[in-house]
Amino acid sequence: MKIPEIERREPGPGYLEITLYLDPDLLWFKGHFAVQPLLPGVAQLDRVMHYAAALAPGYRFHSIQNVKFAAPLLPENTVTLLLAWQPERQMLTFSYQRHAGNERHTASSGKIRLCQ
Repeated sequence: MKIPEIERREPGPGYLEITLYLDPDLLWFKGHFAVQPLLPGVAQLDRVMHYAAALAPGYRFHSIQNVKFAAPLLPENTVTLLLAWQPERQMLTFSYQRHAGNERHTASSGKIRLCQ
């Protein structure tokens, strides 16, 4: 089961914003901590690379330049994934923003180098 997409916006060239709902029935949550399931970092990076194809067609993963997991993404969270593609540097930056009412808080962020 894929993470349900609520909305997708392209605020400008090289930018993508995807709002996602973290359904508690997602396979990613099964067995990833019985007391408090959370969306694993590998799942977050998987979705980043999935959406990167729309911003950087023909590019593929090269390396992670940095990544920071500041807060857990939990079942039933609504999050917005922000992506920015810098072709001259072959760099994709991302940030997962967890919704809390009208506010958003950074849950994770990083930079991924892509190559052709």
